[in-house]
Amino acid sequence: MIIKRDNYLNKLISSKHINLIKVVTGIRRSGKSYLLDPIFTNHLKESGVREDHIIKIDLDDISNHHFHDPNILDSFIRGQILDTSVYYVILDEIQLVTKFEALLNGFLKIPNVDVYVTGSNSKFLSTDIITEFRGRSQQIRIHPLSFKEFYESSNLSKHEAYNQYIRFGGMPLLNSFNNEEEKAKYLKDLFELTYFKDIVERNNVERDDVLESLTRILASSIGSLTSARRLTNTYKSKGNKELSHNTVISYLKYLEDSFLIEKVDRYDIKGKRYIEQTSKYYFTDVGLRNAILNFRQQEENHTMENLVYLELIRRGYNVDVGIVEVREEGSRKQLEVDFVCNQSYKRYYVQVSLHLDTREKTIQETRPFLNIDDNFKKIIIVKDNITPWITEEGILVIGIIQFLLDSNSLDL
Repeated sequence: MIIKRDNYLNKLISSKHINLIKVVTGIRRSGKSYLLDPIFTNHLKESGVREDHIIKIDLDDISNHHFHDPNILDSFIRGQILDTSVYYVILDEIQLVTKFEALLNGFLKIPNVDVYVTGSNSKFLSTDIITEFRGRSQQIRIHPLSFKEFYESSNLSKHEAYNQYIRFGGMPLLNSFNNEEEKAKYLKDLFELTYFKDIVERNNVERDDVLESLTRILASSIGSLTSARRLTNTYKSKGNKELSHNTVISYLKYLEDSFLIEKVDRYDIKGKRYIEQTSKYYFTDVGLRNAILNFRQQEENHTMENLVYLELIRRGYNVDVGIVEVREEGSRKQLEVDFVCNQSYKRYYVQVSLHLDTREKTIQETRPFLNIDDNFKKIIIVKDNITPWITEEGILVIGIIQFLLDSNSLDL
């Protein structure tokens, strides 16, 4: 099965020949290795790069274990460089090489070598490479399959694909399974035996029961405001008096570092400042989120919000949760805008709603927009299969399937 990942391939193409270590990061099993080989290596060959100028080494392959010695790996790669044409060095699971930092620094000094790496396991995350090579690396962040990638690699109708995607998400291997039971088991095993185990081992977590319950709390409350302080108080109210605020902060950071969750800050649109007390958390893959909850909680409005957030991130927007303060009857109230999206000089305000099927619901969703003074575009994304339309106030209303499939949908 061929899965196109053109968005990430284009990022790799634009990074070619820049004298930086290109680091492909992302949650484990999201397709980092597949992106580099076959997708990127095929592009190189189709662009006229000779096969002997592509040095690809899978460091977790047992036949390549001798390359875990940096001296052996360095000698081998340098021995392949026989002319002044560009050589593309692709190293999968670079963390398996001892003292890989010095090895990669050495390659940066060779003018006709272009280096691409991935790396992630329980003792080492791909974010660690970025930290180690700050100023000398370029990150290409990869997510699980977008809905568009999932749909185009399936034999399903748009609506069948959406129903599968909002339940099981976009982990690339899912298309290999024949039924929903197998998909659910794969996702639950992936969380319990890979991600959760990795986080516990890597960070020497003593209270893995707290870490697991914290993950479930976040999964249950996607789209809801929370904070480390609130979460700590929740535990203490249930009798867990010894759990400290700092421990909860650390556990949240572990989940973020593993790419399992993403934190979204709140932004005061009128005051033009960030509000630090509370944030929202979204999951990198909605299928994993559902698996963590044993597929029991299927609130589609929250899951839709998670999907929209991920799509905005994939499109390169910086995303915040917006608030608009209004005065009513002598008091101040805060209205929420689901997402404030910025990219260069562009800004969009986005609301997510299952339906706009009543006048009251329409007023509720548009009210924050009508209290924003600027003229940036405002969009409401709904579940309904509709032809996009513009309200009298100039607000675009679009169905989620069209939004997910059309990369230019915000500009309709």
